[in-house]
Amino acid sequence: MTMRRNLPPLNALKAFECAARHLSITLAAEELHVTPAAISHQIRLLEDHIGLPVFARSGRGLVLTDAGAAGLKYLQEGFDRLADAMDAIDSLGESGVLSISVTPSFAAKWLIPRLDRFQALHPDIDVHVSASMHLVDFAKEGIDLAVRYGAGNYGELSHEKLMAETVIPVCSPSFILKHGPIQSLDDLAGLPLLHDDSPDNDPSCPNWEMWLRASGAAHIDSSRGPRFNQASLVLEAAIHGKGIALAKATLAASDLAARKLVAPFGASQPINFAYYLVAPKAKLNLPKVSHFCDWLREEAKPLKLANAAVERAVA
Repeated sequence: MTMRRNLPPLNALKAFECAARHLSITLAAEELHVTPAAISHQIRLLEDHIGLPVFARSGRGLVLTDAGAAGLKYLQEGFDRLADAMDAIDSLGESGVLSISVTPSFAAKWLIPRLDRFQALHPDIDVHVSASMHLVDFAKEGIDLAVRYGAGNYGELSHEKLMAETVIPVCSPSFILKHGPIQSLDDLAGLPLLHDDSPDNDPSCPNWEMWLRASGAAHIDSSRGPRFNQASLVLEAAIHGKGIALAKATLAASDLAARKLVAPFGASQPINFAYYLVAPKAKLNLPKVSHFCDWLREEAKPLKLANAAVERAVA
């Protein structure tokens, strides 16, 4: 392959092409939203680079020199090819595979039950869900977007709060049929409590001991009962009547709405961690990523589906 000569700055080529098309510095400046002085400066840079003038002035305005006329056709073709290249890239960004990373519980209890609605809106985008607790290396793992549960500290990555979280006691209707109505905190005494030992590292997220103490029921033994390392497993255990879970309301929203779970108490407690959209800034420019983020925002508003489900369950 032969070495290509050094090209002049792209802004200088664009200014020349625009001025040559209009044969006017003023009209070129208007099209490119710059000053006429800026257009003249870029043209001088081009002329200095090639060592030849590209315009001559006549009484009626600009006239292309032989050098300017010789390069204009190929330059316009080049800009057309650049536009075609960007159209091709954009078309790829509108479809194809969208790789997202989410925590396993968020995937199982919140995202997957809703995902068919996104697929109906964007059938040309194939969503690949990677369910994992570890932090994502976007470049090495080929991930486009992550939804993370945390405090919002994600360094240089772009991040946006998607929705807040609360915790609330839940159990299955069959559990209440078996053990009787649960109308007060004292009714929890002797009932199996399901414990969420997820590695969230959120000191504001109460466990049963903290929740009972804050509710004025510290006398109830909170140490017994099954323990799980994923919030989704806690909810599944509650659905199957194994006990009462202190659940994240967002993750329980679908099961509350379907009456697989009920909230015997109206008390819920907000926590500091929330769900965030996390991605490199460049990824957010991809149309498929933008479409998915827009869809997630719609799913999370107006009052957030989790809180609405809790209100309906308690009413």
